[in-house]
Amino acid sequence: MNKAKDAILKNPQIKLLPMQQSDVAEVVHLETRCYEFPWTETIFLDCLNVGYCCWIYRLDVQLVGYGVMSVAAGEAHILNICIDPLLRCHGLGRRMMQRLLNLARKHRADTVFLEVRESNLAAQTLYQHLGFNEIGLRRGYYPAAKGRENAILLALSL
Repeated sequence: MNKAKDAILKNPQIKLLPMQQSDVAEVVHLETRCYEFPWTETIFLDCLNVGYCCWIYRLDVQLVGYGVMSVAAGEAHILNICIDPLLRCHGLGRRMMQRLLNLARKHRADTVFLEVRESNLAAQTLYQHLGFNEIGLRRGYYPAAKGRENAILLALSL
């Protein structure tokens, strides 16, 4: 690990915390900054209300990342993960994924699923390094500026 990544991950000001309803406005703000077709406040509130695993990163007091996962019937689905663009490539996405995978194990899931935009090569690389395998393709799954974009379906056996 290089010094910059090490410094970010060991920074005592970076905290991984359960998401609260009071965090949702900040989560939506980051979501809107990062994605052309963002989730709404209602979607995040619904995720909290039904008991999904929802986690945030705070750097000092600023929200800089989050992850959302559902777990039921022996399966976990990673629904959304986001790291502030200024802090990407420092291991925070990997650390968030590891937290979600540990929670999936704790909830006795045997498989974790997710989908990723075909164009999101950085995320695909992270997921492959974590052991995810491609299991399918959903054509036209995501909205895109010029129509629709395919989703690559990935799975990890726990």
